[in-house]
Amino acid sequence: MTGKVVELEGLRFYAQTVSKIEATKGGMLLPPGPASIVHPLGNARFLHNGWHSWAHSGWVGREESWLAEIREDRWPQVDDPVYFSKHHQGGSGMGALEGSEGKILFLGALGVGARVEVERDVLWGSYEGEPSKWFLSYGNEDEIFSRYADLLGERFGKGVQLPPPRVWCSWYSFYRDINEIELLMVLGDLEGLPFDVIQVDDGWQRDIGDWQTNDRFPRGMDFLAKEIRRAGFKPGIWLAPFIVRPTSALFHKHADWILKDKHGEQVVAGRNWGGPFYSLDITHPQVLSWLQELIREVRSWGYEYFKLDFLYAGAMPGNHFNPISREVAYRKALSVLREETRGRYLLACGAPVLASIGLCDGMRVGPDVAPYWRDISSDLTAPGAGNAIRTTLHRLWLRPLVHTDPDVVFFRTRYNLLSHEQKQLLQDLAQIAGFKSTSDLPKWLDPEELKQLESFFKESPACKRVGRYHYLIGNREVDFKNLIREIARP
Repeated sequence: MTGKVVELEGLRFYAQTVSKIEATKGGMLLPPGPASIVHPLGNARFLHNGWHSWAHSGWVGREESWLAEIREDRWPQVDDPVYFSKHHQGGSGMGALEGSEGKILFLGALGVGARVEVERDVLWGSYEGEPSKWFLSYGNEDEIFSRYADLLGERFGKGVQLPPPRVWCSWYSFYRDINEIELLMVLGDLEGLPFDVIQVDDGWQRDIGDWQTNDRFPRGMDFLAKEIRRAGFKPGIWLAPFIVRPTSALFHKHADWILKDKHGEQVVAGRNWGGPFYSLDITHPQVLSWLQELIREVRSWGYEYFKLDFLYAGAMPGNHFNPISREVAYRKALSVLREETRGRYLLACGAPVLASIGLCDGMRVGPDVAPYWRDISSDLTAPGAGNAIRTTLHRLWLRPLVHTDPDVVFFRTRYNLLSHEQKQLLQDLAQIAGFKSTSDLPKWLDPEELKQLESFFKESPACKRVGRYHYLIGNREVDFKNLIREIARP
């Protein structure tokens, strides 16, 4: 390791790396390998970047414990399970410290499998597997993230080739209780409304891992796709291709496809659907072939919009068939899915954020919203409109690289505990993010609510960021600062 005292924007610090530091626009490029930055910022707040879509992101105090008490088998749904129990602050791929006059000290990976942590007066980064370079900068927050996005785009490519669609999704009205007859009735109600995609969410499949149509869709998903297209929309569908439930036929037929830990036990990727679910070993050649055939089959049914969920399971720790690093394995498998969805829209959800860049059109950038603000838990990844807004705000810098999906907005008062002001904040955030979706049923909306929905999906006002949480939407000011303070309170 070699060390050097360097200066950026008047801040002097000591950078220790494995070899020579290069100057670049907006900062410095540190060589591949571990890097540590001794800084003079003291106990400054740290910008935590969660591992995947739902994982909390935001500015946190150095001594702040934002992780709730979570049972171990749910760790992967909250953040990277490898680092979950660490006590000092850290994040996935990037991190920053607050400096003076609104400036930040930033360290960001230009490869996958990276971790940035802060302890005492040292900001340090490391890679799992093969290392890549780092981008180090001190200065204006917006300028730094703009430059970082450019560097990531050069490294991984950009997924924003297709325009963001306007989506109606079945989830937040029906959840898993969907069937062919009900969706056909809804489809009739949606005709003429300003949506591009009608997306069928969880509930159409036989089981997680068995991606065949269940008995509630007797004429098959290809029939439903034709009806969606006949109504003037593009058909969309939900899949979770990297996970499997123990109740599925796939689990029992291909036990050798399940990822194992060092003790030979199957790797639990989380809990949902009434019990645990497991990770497929996506480095296994038969699993990759199965994934390829799965997407081809669903594509042959006529679906043009793929919401791929729980993708973090492809980067779980374990003994892989091909012993490569976790996020390298994840990108290889996601590349297979991307190739099979080429020309169609791929929305990555529950996805490792930096490792997905360049391989999807859109990405969920926060936890699930809900028709309520916040539940009684202290889990900042739990469903709730407040949690979703908080994390999404800290992920909007990704917009040059991928469409940023903040999840659905609500217009209904029926079956909804959100206030008018809270619904407006969700709508404002979706305008800023540029990705719009809802699950509201037209029959649940009164005439004024239906009018608001139509106006929202038709209009595209200019949005401008004028502060960390302060925006202009057209000529209207929107400031999320008080919201962030409110959510931060236990």
